[in-house]
Amino acid sequence: MSHLNLTIAELHALYVSGLTTPLNVVNEVISALEKDENNILEQTMYEEARIFAASLKEVEIDNLLWGIPFLVKDNIATKGVETTGSTNILNGYVSLFDAEVIKRLKDQKAIPIAKTTMDELGMGGKGMTGHKGITINPYSKDKLRIVGGSSSGSASGVASGYVPFALASDTGDSIRKPASLAGLVGFKPTWGELSRYGLFAFMPTLDHLGFFSRSVYDASILYESMRGYDPKDFTSNNNQNHVNSLETLSKPLKDRKIAVIEPVFARLRNEAVISEFNNLVQKLEEAGATVIFVSFDEKLLKAILPTYLILSCSESTASNASLSGINFGNKKEGSSYEEIVLNTRTEGFTKRIKFRFLLGDYSLGKNNRHAFYERAQKARALIVKAVNEVLDDFDVIMLPAAPSHAPVLNKVDEPNSEIENNYLAIGNLGGFPSLTIPFALDKGLPLGINITGKVFDDHTVLSVGYQIEQITNLYNLHAGQR
Repeated sequence: MSHLNLTIAELHALYVSGLTTPLNVVNEVISALEKDENNILEQTMYEEARIFAASLKEVEIDNLLWGIPFLVKDNIATKGVETTGSTNILNGYVSLFDAEVIKRLKDQKAIPIAKTTMDELGMGGKGMTGHKGITINPYSKDKLRIVGGSSSGSASGVASGYVPFALASDTGDSIRKPASLAGLVGFKPTWGELSRYGLFAFMPTLDHLGFFSRSVYDASILYESMRGYDPKDFTSNNNQNHVNSLETLSKPLKDRKIAVIEPVFARLRNEAVISEFNNLVQKLEEAGATVIFVSFDEKLLKAILPTYLILSCSESTASNASLSGINFGNKKEGSSYEEIVLNTRTEGFTKRIKFRFLLGDYSLGKNNRHAFYERAQKARALIVKAVNEVLDDFDVIMLPAAPSHAPVLNKVDEPNSEIENNYLAIGNLGGFPSLTIPFALDKGLPLGINITGKVFDDHTVLSVGYQIEQITNLYNLHAGQR
């Protein structure tokens, strides 16, 4: 029997019943990855995975992650394995340690299989700018649709059914947007719930670790398995009032209050998205939930993208200052320190990354800081305050995660400044837990819904998502079902 296209829970049940072994599963996953045509891999860990899998003999019945294979985004450190962030300047860099999330998964006997493609240093939303080229959406029969970014390879790998889950990062929407385009569950927990130790920094005050899965139950398993305080990460929180999400998933929708931000929804133009969303709202109300379309200051919504760009470029300039050829990076020759740095960074980064760094430097300049960086910080505070005011009266905010299904390659360079394309960054600006799940199919292509909740209210977000999954019955979607 095939072991692909299974969820964590389903694969665990096979282990417990004795119908297969981790080594059998890992060998099948590797065979499938070797045939992949969507350009999802950076580096492989096949032999290490086989050795690890072969060492797992006695099934741990109460450990749902025992023997489960997974993929890792290439900006998450893996000991002894090249980790480049899909940028040429880091070609050949091998980490001396595992990221904390990798360590926690390995401790629970989950098996890393390979590193996945991404937009260069996480700075892109389409999966088209990494040094391995464009990553393709597995739902695209003609190989002409993007899967989104920056967590492109992780999304494509899980959507292909190779593994039940993959680790990723999210600074603006890098998990939740690809999840929508690839029919996946994509979860970004509250900022600080998952340790960022070992994650390449892009914008530390917005960076979140998270993951893709193909069911909300699996997402809850992963969240509970990896969350928790880490003294190695100064941004890690020590939430003493944590509610176990696995124990609250089945809470019914009755009396749940769900907000829809009306100015965002009003800008949608895709008829399938609008129709399917309205159908879902009706079903939620039939299940006892209250769904209300609420107002929101459009000036603040329009400020999301420039606020995000200024702040993220400013922080990324500082975060990547060490990639100079002196401390890190492929050193290029030069007659002076300055010339070495200039040559290294000129050859090591693409134009897109250079532009981001220049914008960051400009925004932080002595003469510009007040007009750009400080104003963006104030705008961020106002946006977060407005979102919190909505959440004071509601359990979650719900909206389509993307304005349409996955776009084709020759249309992705069109202007992308619309509110409906960028509102997901709210989840990062405020550190809110945010979940995307599939809620409809349009001509075989998935459409995703996003659910965002209060800080530290991750269990509510997952519970609402789980109940919606029961309504839509879009569970364990993968491209092979087309």
